Amino acid sequence: MKQTIEQQIKAAFDELTRAERQLASHIMRNYPVAVLGSITTLAKAAEVSTPTVVRLTQKLGFKGYPDFQVTVRAEVEERLISPLMKHDRWAGGVPQTHMLNRFADAVVANLQATLAQIDQAEFDAIAGLMADPGRRIFAMGGRITHALADYFVTHMKVIRRDVSLISDRANAWLPAIIDMAPGDVLLALDIRRYENNVLQLVEAAAAQGAEVVLITDQWVSPAAAHARHRLSAHVEAPSAWDSTVAIQLLLETLLAATENLTWDETQARMRRLEELYSRSRFFRRGK
Repeated sequence: MKQTIEQQIKAAFDELTRAERQLASHIMRNYPVAVLGSITTLAKAAEVSTPTVVRLTQKLGFKGYPDFQVTVRAEVEERLISPLMKHDRWAGGVPQTHMLNRFADAVVANLQATLAQIDQAEFDAIAGLMADPGRRIFAMGGRITHALADYFVTHMKVIRRDVSLISDRANAWLPAIIDMAPGDVLLALDIRRYENNVLQLVEAAAAQGAEVVLITDQWVSPAAAHARHRLSAHVEAPSAWDSTVAIQLLLETLLAATENLTWDETQARMRRLEELYSRSRFFRRGK
């Protein structure tokens, strides 16, 4: 079966330059509308040069941008053969341009673009690492993403043992490296603006023999150079801050996949934990 444009971009993504990745991410986030106009319009919208557009289309196997557009238009025509479906707005009763709907549109687009780029085999390999009882799991994030690492560790500790959160204090990072042994797993989160401390810790962990799993954005953190596995999430939103919803999706799916692989052990751990909660009356009972 012939690959779609989106599938071709996904397959070539890791071989692209940073500018080409930026362009590819823009195309996938706004496909097919982004590539129905002129090459100048596309380059300006993606904040790249027109030669970058030409290079990307050629890397995808086209002679140039006009040839690329012919295929895109053919795909659009094929899609239009089926009845058009008008979806309700995410927040009913408010204008289409309201922030609730604008932000929801951006988040849904991020989720779609993120899932379109995920390599299933790569994801399954990461889940396998997380489920391996012979490996210890460490997790850390930057200024914004540390809270996500904390969330991940809180749930992963229920699923399995030997899971640690590395403090967000920079002076605690290097001492944490001492305890890492070859085969241990470091889950690192780093989105723009990429942080030097994250890069340094990832580099040091890899040198210790740890398996580094990096979750980053569509532009890819420099820490990827030292990571064995990488998942990229789309994060742009109509806000002064990037959205981390797509990252949360990846983390929660990894938790679910790990739980599925370790269910016998996890089920026993959950039962013991519930007994402890019950004895300590940790949760308030409903009336």
